[in-house]
Amino acid sequence: MIRFIAAASLWLGFQSGCMAQSETLKFRSTDAALQTAFDRAKEMALSHKGNPADPVGDWYEAALPSRFAFCMRDVAHQSMAAEMLGLGKANANMFSHFAKNISDGKDWCSYWEINKQGKPAPEDYRNDDEFWYNLNANFDVLHAAWKLYLWTGDKRYINGPEFASFHRKSVREYVERWVLQPDSLLSRPLHPNAHAAYNDDDSFHRCRGLASYSEGVHDLKMGVDLIAALSRGMQTYADMLRVEGKTSEATAFDKKADQYRQHIENKWWSEKEDKYFTYYSSKGAFGYTEGETFLLWFDVLKDTTRTRKTIDQILARDWNMENQSYFPYVLGQYGYPEQIRKQILHLTDPATKRREYPEVSYGAVQGVVQGIMGIEADARVNRVTTLFNGRAGDTHALENLPVLQRSISVTESAKMASLRNAGTSAVQWRVSFAGKHPFIIVNGKRQKASQAVVKGSRAVSFADVQVAGRQEVSARVE
Repeated sequence: MIRFIAAASLWLGFQSGCMAQSETLKFRSTDAALQTAFDRAKEMALSHKGNPADPVGDWYEAALPSRFAFCMRDVAHQSMAAEMLGLGKANANMFSHFAKNISDGKDWCSYWEINKQGKPAPEDYRNDDEFWYNLNANFDVLHAAWKLYLWTGDKRYINGPEFASFHRKSVREYVERWVLQPDSLLSRPLHPNAHAAYNDDDSFHRCRGLASYSEGVHDLKMGVDLIAALSRGMQTYADMLRVEGKTSEATAFDKKADQYRQHIENKWWSEKEDKYFTYYSSKGAFGYTEGETFLLWFDVLKDTTRTRKTIDQILARDWNMENQSYFPYVLGQYGYPEQIRKQILHLTDPATKRREYPEVSYGAVQGVVQGIMGIEADARVNRVTTLFNGRAGDTHALENLPVLQRSISVTESAKMASLRNAGTSAVQWRVSFAGKHPFIIVNGKRQKASQAVVKGSRAVSFADVQVAGRQEVSARVE
């Protein structure tokens, strides 16, 4: 009972404290350190908001701050947190710029980085023959567009003219041009589209089509992170086709996705080292650099033993800030409450080097909303899911969270949750609790719980509840 009183007190204080404040995302917690971390992350993230009057239109920084620009990888990884922080117009504009700039002349690449002038950033682009580009980018953007559709319900992300063209060309012409078919991954040329004046000492030649996000291996022919991106890209495209009613075509892309996934499991696992290789060189040798994080980011691992070993290896070593910014969200999918909290506190610590890099603060915001509070959305069925992933004894509350074209507020602890729908129409709420519970008590009435296993090993109990517009529903387990 004490826990519910604490939650109620937190919620009442939350509401009264917000009366005179602007309607942006707010977080309150019984964990003072985590609340401070969120407040720092939110402030830092919003400081990167660009001027909508700039020639490029609505935008936010998603590259080195000194460039006043946004790149494909960073936007793909920051976009969910940006949506949560009310930067939806910027997301739509920035994704549109990437989608419409895919071209045959660039071998179906887009511009890796666009500045506030609406031009390809000169730090990464000279002309269509000479530019920097990581091949993961098309599939990362494609998948991020899908996630934005699921979160917002805006179908333009999947079937708007420029988006539909970008997605279609990425899974077809782009794959052909860059020799990325499942049976060509280890035999493809090192530089498939090198032009006649190719100069290996020029990074705009050598890195025009890097087969990984890892940039430190000079003769890298293939990265496991690119194969993970390909698998997720094909699966995501199949999901998009199903929304459009194209089920037979979707099935074909399901199969392609599985071919890439099977390639990873059959070719890239080292029995000797008990971990995945992360790159394959032009000399025909496998090796290790960065890359494991994206096996989890793109959610391509099905073997639970290998997955847990991969997470343990990630947690056991030091990483650059870009990789660290993904950890709170990624770990939240598997249930690591202490480690998620530790990562968020580290990312937002003023003493942490490079914490001003935009991906860092956006990663911390997403880590709270989706990592710790486990909030997901699915526009296909008008559903919001919650699954508390915090420490036992903690209570957290979010207010003014924009999702599915409405604002919601959520309060959670290990054994209770509430959702307030500030919209005018109903939303489906899948309220989930870790562990096996025969019943969930919804607004005081006992309801039989359904059971599921998340990520192959985590037992979850849930109930589906309709929350009417302007209504609040609470749930708990005993």
